[in-house]
Amino acid sequence: MTPADLSRTVLHAVRRAVDEGVLAGPVPESVQVGRPGPGGSGDYATSVALRLAGPARRSPHDVAHILRTEILRAAPDLTRVDITGPGFLNFTLAPAGRAGLVHTVLAAGIRYGHGDALAGTTVVLAPADEPRAAALTEAVLRLLRAQGAAARTAAARTGDDATERLSARPVPAALAADLFARLGPDAARWGLLRPAAHDRPATGDDLLVQHESNPLFTVRYAHARTRALLRNAADLGISVDAGETYEQQAHALLDTIGDHPGVLAAAARHRAPDRVARHLERTAEAFLHFQETCRPLPVGDEKPSAAHRSRLALAEAAGTVLAGGLTLLGVDAPEHL
Repeated sequence: MTPADLSRTVLHAVRRAVDEGVLAGPVPESVQVGRPGPGGSGDYATSVALRLAGPARRSPHDVAHILRTEILRAAPDLTRVDITGPGFLNFTLAPAGRAGLVHTVLAAGIRYGHGDALAGTTVVLAPADEPRAAALTEAVLRLLRAQGAAARTAAARTGDDATERLSARPVPAALAADLFARLGPDAARWGLLRPAAHDRPATGDDLLVQHESNPLFTVRYAHARTRALLRNAADLGISVDAGETYEQQAHALLDTIGDHPGVLAAAARHRAPDRVARHLERTAEAFLHFQETCRPLPVGDEKPSAAHRSRLALAEAAGTVLAGGLTLLGVDAPEHL
């Protein structure tokens, strides 16, 4: 179960409660699900009960208890739904729910995280000549389309659609002319998109350094490493299977993978591809730590086991997220590095 799945589950619970007359008030268009805050528990949390309390003329705790009952009726992938603080709902995934997340990623491929959050929305962006603004416009178009928006560029107002111009701190003129030739398209795009739009773009040769101090290298290396593990597994005759459970050491990686759809949606809404780049860095770091603590391949005389097969599935899912995110940024995800 992904945060997007859980968001839909909570929204359906709200709708059922309103339809059955248990809860009064309008049904929101969407429900935000994220990481639990201080004092929270479990894997995910939402503050929707606090939003609904006023219109329902109930305390947030009362609303949370109503929703908790509705959610547990319809969500077998949850082992617990707890209420904390003034009325936050906290969700703990069942082991099968984590395996289900991996299955979801593998089934969707690099389109995992694409959705319909902006379906029915038309966005017209003004074309840009300055290198950074042009790279930003191209990446935002891909992000918008990945969320179901009808997005295009146009030089001026077209019909009833207002043209939106994206702004970013430009590349210094002295560096702009040969930027892509000097760094190559992948490093140049990463350097332009990784910093937030108001920050100075990265244009130095450190973007080409093959070392963990270079985040672009770390992300691409982590992706290449997932592919190498799968090739080695195939050579050893070890299959990939998401299995039923994952070790505690895998939870940080599962969390970053589960966050991917929400990151893509937020990046599209806020026209902020830097959010995707930062998320890819977190995913890469989580994967590299995971592969050291939960080795996906047997070592020495160790026999292949169900644990190895499920770890390989998680490694493939991590590589899929990394490849999908890099593709949206316009950066290549090499299988060998």
